[in-house]
Amino acid sequence: MNEREQQKKMRKTRTDIRGTQVSKISINHKHIQVLFYINNNHCRIDKSPLSKGHVDITHLLPAKPKTPTPTPTSPKIRCFVFSTKSSTPITPRVADGDEDVLINDACAMVREERWNDLRASTLLKSILAPLHVSQVLVKLREEASLAFKFFRWASQQQGFYHTTESHCMIAHILYKGRMYHHAQEILKSLVRAPKREHPSPNLFDMVRATQRACNSPSRVFDALLRTYTETRMLEEASEVFYRMKKFRIVPTVYACNMLLHSFWKSNRGDSARKFFADMTGSGVLPNVFTYNIMINFTCKEGDLQCARSLFNQMKEMGCQPDIVTYNSLIDGYCKECKLEEVEGLCDEMQETGCKPDVITYNTLINGHCKQRQLQKALDVLNEMRESGILPNVITFSTVIDELCKEGMMQEANNTFKALRGHGLHPNEFTFTCLIDGNCKEGNLQEAAKLYDQMVESGLTPSAVTYGALVDGLCKEGKVREADDLFKKMLETTISPNIFIFTALIDGHFNQGNMQEALEIFDKMQDQGIEPDIQVYGAVIQGLCNLCQLQEAKTVINKMMERGLHMNDVIYTTLIYAHFKEGNMQEALNLHNEMLDRGITSDLICYSVLIDGLCKQGSLREAKTCFDRLKESGMSPNAVTYTSLIDGLCKSGNLQEAKLLFKEMLVNDLVPDKIVYTALIVGNLKEGDMHEALDLKRKMIERGIEPDLYTFSSLIWGLSNEGLMQEANSTFNEMTGKGIVPDSIVYNILMRVHVKMGNIEEVYKLQSDMENRGIAPI
Repeated sequence: MNEREQQKKMRKTRTDIRGTQVSKISINHKHIQVLFYINNNHCRIDKSPLSKGHVDITHLLPAKPKTPTPTPTSPKIRCFVFSTKSSTPITPRVADGDEDVLINDACAMVREERWNDLRASTLLKSILAPLHVSQVLVKLREEASLAFKFFRWASQQQGFYHTTESHCMIAHILYKGRMYHHAQEILKSLVRAPKREHPSPNLFDMVRATQRACNSPSRVFDALLRTYTETRMLEEASEVFYRMKKFRIVPTVYACNMLLHSFWKSNRGDSARKFFADMTGSGVLPNVFTYNIMINFTCKEGDLQCARSLFNQMKEMGCQPDIVTYNSLIDGYCKECKLEEVEGLCDEMQETGCKPDVITYNTLINGHCKQRQLQKALDVLNEMRESGILPNVITFSTVIDELCKEGMMQEANNTFKALRGHGLHPNEFTFTCLIDGNCKEGNLQEAAKLYDQMVESGLTPSAVTYGALVDGLCKEGKVREADDLFKKMLETTISPNIFIFTALIDGHFNQGNMQEALEIFDKMQDQGIEPDIQVYGAVIQGLCNLCQLQEAKTVINKMMERGLHMNDVIYTTLIYAHFKEGNMQEALNLHNEMLDRGITSDLICYSVLIDGLCKQGSLREAKTCFDRLKESGMSPNAVTYTSLIDGLCKSGNLQEAKLLFKEMLVNDLVPDKIVYTALIVGNLKEGDMHEALDLKRKMIERGIEPDLYTFSSLIWGLSNEGLMQEANSTFNEMTGKGIVPDSIVYNILMRVHVKMGNIEEVYKLQSDMENRGIAPI
């Protein structure tokens, strides 16, 4: 059959299907294949030949289904891939011989912008409208602006919808015409469109299939890769990359960097590593931005060895590291507390002429603060100022935070003033640091002022801010004020965190409000907050302190049912509680159980054991624990020494106690009132009044004021030695300091005066007791 006969047959067939909708159009260089449905029956029209330049997309279409026999009922139309989706009657097409004329007229219409031309409606109402649009776009492929006007005009016509093919064609044309923004928007509309509108099996294949017809470069593939990345469709972006690799289309390093960065931002480190290897293996030459992305995320993952390897690799490739590269590495090493490597990087920066910026200095200051190297952090701040770089809010806030942690509140307040003096506005973190620091120092009034300033400046206090205030109030015993603040917080949109509940529970237990503490514990769980080991620890400690050991064991059982196990803090709490109740053996059993579970005794645990054993009179076991503590590499603190010295003095081992006292002073530990009083009593028992009085003098010189027990002990010792004048003088000194004597002190003095026959002194003391309201015993 020759070409003329084929055209005649095609015209006859087209007459029979007038009024239907096209389902699919398959185009190649030699023929057109139009697929449609009538009453759910598959039909096909073949036409040949096409004008030169049309692209073969036949391989993209699904396999041809078998053609069932049509039924003689009214047509029901269903659309598949390329559809006009028209609901209006379709006008008869022009004769085949006039098709080229129609396309050429359409192009002329576009060039002359005759959008109301009647032939335009003929073009779009034909069953082959999608084909005609594609033909017009191909004709206008060298005139991107006109092609885009035509594309937009067609999309606005009632009943017509562009196909995936026409979208891809216009994207090619626009990129070829350097209308990049419009081309990118076209691709975005394609990738964001619902599948039912553009159900092409693979957009990459359609872009590739339409490329030759538009005679365009490969920029659209790169744009498609970027588009998928920008729309967070990373799997599709990866597929485009690997299809490009298969067809030896090399993407730009910019597009690859976008995908690489997106993998990192999506916490897909393994995908980022694999993609980096594949992109470099595909001929994409990484630049400084590529290496910065990789070095940054490997540092944040803590893989400093890989980060350093990439750093060396980029220098070997002639890629000069910039300030971002150095900042990423410095931050990574600071977080791992490897400050020696940080110093080396800073030296290298200076050698290469890369000047540190505010981020560099902030990172260094933060690194030193985390290592509790406050002075070095302040030195870096001074260097920063000298180099002409102005500190920002982060700089000042980091320094303020560390000053507060060190208890240097005056310096912290001065730094806060300096921050405002630089014209900077403190942020929520700045205020919270100062509030927390003042609360820890007991400066609740100052903390309240800062809270008011924070709110007045338009900042919203966070749960951390409220937590600092609640904890500070509870530690000062102001649990009612803490409750009020908690209720105030609940009126806002801020949800209380587990720290706030823990502070309230601990505060109420410390005030003896067991019932209220347990109610808060229950309320926390009612709000869906699962107690952690710290919360359970606070509840258990509170119950133990109130001698509710059995209730504490019940809480422990519930805790263990939830899969939580006792830690060293809870074990230490229970050991202390059992010692307090006189159950020494049970306390020691718990310590053995703790060790059997692989939990090491810390300094607090050893101190509790030593104190408990001393109070039970088990000095030998206490000294054994003390030796084990030192053998484990820990240094005894003042509490440990105090417990053992007190125990030794009470058991009559004064010489050992004196040796420990000297050791304590050598280790720069400051003895407290208990140590001095224990040694004073010990010396008084030995009859060494001179040493006892000398210890009292040294005690006062160190700024430690004797208490009732210290004065009582001295009065007892002096009275026993018959030194009643000195005893009376000590009594007067005690009352002069505002310390109210108890009945024990009066009895000590009266008993000696009776023995000495000083009845008048006895009457004076009795009269003084009555005046003070002290009942005799």
